[in-house]
Amino acid sequence: MSRRRTPQPPSWLPIDPYIAALIGTVVLAALLPASGTAADAAGGASTGAVAFLFFLYGARLSTAEALEGLRHWRLHLTVLGCTFLVFPLLGLASAGLVPYVLSPQLQSGFLFLCLVPSTIQSSIAFTSIARGNVPAAICAGSFSSIAGIFLTPLLAAALLGDSGGGFSGEALLKIGVQLLLPFLAGQLLRRRIGGLIARHRKVLGLVDRGSILLVVYTAFSEGMVAGTWHQVTPAGLGALLAAEAVLLALMLTVTWYGAKRLGFGRADRVAIQFAGSKKSLASGLPMASVLFGAHASLAVLPLMLFHQMQLMVCSVIAGRRARQGQEEAAASPEAVAVG
Repeated sequence: MSRRRTPQPPSWLPIDPYIAALIGTVVLAALLPASGTAADAAGGASTGAVAFLFFLYGARLSTAEALEGLRHWRLHLTVLGCTFLVFPLLGLASAGLVPYVLSPQLQSGFLFLCLVPSTIQSSIAFTSIARGNVPAAICAGSFSSIAGIFLTPLLAAALLGDSGGGFSGEALLKIGVQLLLPFLAGQLLRRRIGGLIARHRKVLGLVDRGSILLVVYTAFSEGMVAGTWHQVTPAGLGALLAAEAVLLALMLTVTWYGAKRLGFGRADRVAIQFAGSKKSLASGLPMASVLFGAHASLAVLPLMLFHQMQLMVCSVIAGRRARQGQEEAAASPEAVAVG
């Protein structure tokens, strides 16, 4: 008697369990939002979780590896330029979509999406699949994450202003206390606890994701209690998805053909495309909770949608780049081996 095969999703449509958990957390916040004393407790736990999250980021990052990666400085500057210059410029251009395509609140979240750093894990994974320069992707993602701790709050202060829900110098101070200090503490203690973190990487990975889920629950609960979600319509969500699709398409095009114009080889272009066109949900969500406070639910919605979109689209591109790399290797194996 043969066993019935479990239906599998198409290879081009990755089902990310973490995204499913995020959606479930949003639904939970919509049905059972924390209020009163429970909201205060959730807020305090969320603040502690964010600080611990950035402490772990600092403890994991090898300073020696980061310095070693500086030798490929042109590639890293290109990725940083895409992340913190080209993306923000496109985010500013989105102001022209208000109020016909995006509401002012969603446009603020769209702009914030353009200010957060690049990803690390998915950039490395897609670069590896596409037969690109994996060490460069590792360093580029790490540098972007570090730079984002400093640059994202500064860019938000300069470009969002009061539209970020009362964003001010006080928010910058909160960023320093809640994000920067724990990160530096993790760096200082890395020699003592680095081995412990490496041995319990899977457990700490669950702690990472659990912390972010708590941040999402707290932010969306505050939005529900404040009535923020009544401002979002299905048509507004559809328009947001369309705007994000255009944004992702532009960045994928700029990173691939721009890197070619700058003289980078194929392997480096792959790393630049995947590291320079993506945005980090893990870094952006905690920052939004600090920067936007009660308005964080609308601010993180564009980032959450963009994150899943980039995974789906980049998985298709990575497979295509991999096939192109195999064809090039078959056509000229000696040239690829030397490169």
